[in-house]
Amino acid sequence: MNILYEDNHIIAVNKAAGEIVQGDKTGDKTLCDAMKAFLKEKYAKPGNVFVGLPHRLDRPVSGIVVLAKTSKALERLNEMFRTGAVKKIYWAITKECPAKPEAELECWIYRNEKMNKSFAYPKEVKGSKKALLHYRHIAASQNYNLIEVELKTGRHHQIRCQLASIGCPIKGDLKYGAKRSNPDGSISLHARYVEFIHPVSKELIQITAPLPADKLWQSFGK
Repeated sequence: MNILYEDNHIIAVNKAAGEIVQGDKTGDKTLCDAMKAFLKEKYAKPGNVFVGLPHRLDRPVSGIVVLAKTSKALERLNEMFRTGAVKKIYWAITKECPAKPEAELECWIYRNEKMNKSFAYPKEVKGSKKALLHYRHIAASQNYNLIEVELKTGRHHQIRCQLASIGCPIKGDLKYGAKRSNPDGSISLHARYVEFIHPVSKELIQITAPLPADKLWQSFGK
């Protein structure tokens, strides 16, 4: 368990790509289950351990997941994530370079649940939700580009869908137009940084997740 921050009310981990945050039809062990077992053993707790999940990361995505250790923290974090009170920065690797080095992307996203895929529209369509992010091109290698994304809303597959809509699908993301998969089944999207006011102590919390260990990520990290 790669712990980035912990106190009495919250704990943040650096999720590996492929780890599942919440249960699905696969029945695979979840990050929440693993966290409960970790806390139970670490603190020798009898009975059930409380772990609440105020937000999610897609399975093939790596990076910061914030969890609540108390119901009070969960209730307040739920509201903070819902209202955009948590600053969320992601790093994405793409093959293509965006036409503009920096821009705000605004669209309407419709989620097709049967396909488990989202679609971006320039105007509102039935069942869609407004989606907003700000991106900045921050580095380039010989073959790839590093894009920093500040997520303003939290829609299904939002970063994946919106970057693909400007011709920049994320490396390894076959679902949204990447030409090839990554060898480990991940997509090159990493939840890099979060910042928020602690739901109980009211202190400023700033957390940065180290980059994945593969050579491309590490080259951009330098």
